[in-house]
Amino acid sequence: MSFFSFGQSAEIDVVLTDAETRKKAEHKTEDGKKDKYFLFYDGETVAGKVNVTLKNPGKRLEHQGIKIEFVGQIELYYDRGNHHEFVSLVKDLARPGELTQSQTFDFEFTHVEKPYESYTGQNVKLRYFLRATVSRRLNDISKEMDIVVHTLSTYPELNSSIKMEVGIEDCLHIEFEYNKSKYHLKDVIVGKIYFLLVRIKIKHMEIDIIKRETTGTGPSVYHENDTIAKYEIMDGAPVRGESIPIRLFLAGYEMTPTMRDINKKFSVRYYLNLVLIDEEERRYFKQQEITIDCTRPFAIKGRIFMISVIDDLCH
Repeated sequence: MSFFSFGQSAEIDVVLTDAETRKKAEHKTEDGKKDKYFLFYDGETVAGKVNVTLKNPGKRLEHQGIKIEFVGQIELYYDRGNHHEFVSLVKDLARPGELTQSQTFDFEFTHVEKPYESYTGQNVKLRYFLRATVSRRLNDISKEMDIVVHTLSTYPELNSSIKMEVGIEDCLHIEFEYNKSKYHLKDVIVGKIYFLLVRIKIKHMEIDIIKRETTGTGPSVYHENDTIAKYEIMDGAPVRGESIPIRLFLAGYEMTPTMRDINKKFSVRYYLNLVLIDEEERRYFKQQEITIDCTRPFAIKGRIFMISVIDDLCH
């Protein structure tokens, strides 16, 4: 990236110390495409070099200081002018002065807190990035480099099964059961539907996975529902006493971990939505929230030896 001022121009490049060995992860951008970024976890050190390359050898580059920042921020698309920073670290690399030749500066942010998962949604974006800046009187020279952060779950957590009933008095009585309430991104939802009373003519039944993104607070709350998956359970009329098994593989769907009240700005929740349709096209619903996690339930936060297992579940 080149920037031009009176008489001198420079190019800034940010290079991570472990760029050759650090794993990369795919992450969706605002335009819906996927790019690969360096992957980090909470508590990991972020270190590297900032290369400032002068474009016109022999000419001086005056500056008001050189710095690098590590930033975690939330951007609400309906309020793009305001960026809400929840992590903001600064390292000064050089005092005000001048550069007479290209120069490299080392930096290190030790054991950086990265409390939230990177996320790009319908109305909100949570991102982490490094920003190197050569401060100038008229126009700063800067370069940003995004990274991706995956979170680890803590142990232990109770993971009980879900049992619920759907009923219309004297017409329909259904019980459904799911094997647990918390799932990882490559898990399998296993369950059963029991028909205890059937006096209406049901012709179709399906389970949907609904992703609900909530942004804002108070009167400025926005809800965005997205149907991630549709799974047909039954096509035809059930009879009393019949049971139907459910087996829904999550690995084939684009999902993120559940995110609750992130920095009091947004949430991402997932629901299993049971839908019944009768012969008169009337629809009956029953919804149950589930928790999606990036790891297996036994993962322990901060244990590096677990990362190879966790990585496989986060992609």
